[in-house]
Amino acid sequence: MIRTNLEAASGFYSLCRKQYHLILEMAWREISDRYSGQAFGFIWAVVHPVFLMCVYFFIFGVVFKMRLGGTEDMPKDYATYLLSGLVMWLSFQDVLTKSCTAISSNSVLVKQFVFPIEVLPVKTVLASVLTQVVTLLVLIIYVLIKYGALPWTYFLLPLVIAVQMTAMVGIAYFLSAVGVYFRDAKDVVQLLALLNMYLMPIFYLPHMVPELFKPILYSNPFSAFVFVYQDILYFGRFEHPIAWVVMGMFSLLALLYGFRFFNKVKHMFGGAL
Repeated sequence: MIRTNLEAASGFYSLCRKQYHLILEMAWREISDRYSGQAFGFIWAVVHPVFLMCVYFFIFGVVFKMRLGGTEDMPKDYATYLLSGLVMWLSFQDVLTKSCTAISSNSVLVKQFVFPIEVLPVKTVLASVLTQVVTLLVLIIYVLIKYGALPWTYFLLPLVIAVQMTAMVGIAYFLSAVGVYFRDAKDVVQLLALLNMYLMPIFYLPHMVPELFKPILYSNPFSAFVFVYQDILYFGRFEHPIAWVVMGMFSLLALLYGFRFFNKVKHMFGGAL
């Protein structure tokens, strides 16, 4: 088992080292094609996530009157708390849905024996990170205006984003392979991703959850990702140390097993497309 995982890690590293130019070029092309021909172009890359954040804040912050801040336990306001969880999940959700068609939507490339199809899920992840960059910038600007300074934990963002991308790539490998044979995967994943958004402590505090449902909240591996981002962006301290361990282990295992599964079934893609 250890040897197989080491081989998978070595294979993925070798892929990224040899094909990083192709991965970056295809990711940029996907971003460009997404907004080409539109009057406002890349402005939509900012408008879409900002609009979603405003809608969520209006529903939970204005309509349901969620109030936070001013205490040692909850140092910042509800808007910061909300954005701290959303910055991760908006891009993760984008990856989950788009990776289901990463292979099937590129059937011409897949049927070319010389093309390294392993790059397709990776470029999907890179292209989706744009959403997270935009939401992070919005949050950083908001915190600077509201509080005048950023906690030191913001310097940990590059490390945490790298760990998150590791998990996204692993899951993208798995879903892209499944999507070749199960064409309804995208619709199923969209529904589960929407449901999962409310099974994580993004819009509410963990103590608000009834005891009966708390095991669902804490056993959800994506909750660990939310807790880590809240530690960095909201609390400014290691409020959930166990979540950091869970996030790291889950991300590594997702990459190793996702990459292994993809390589195991990729030779059958041509016949299924």
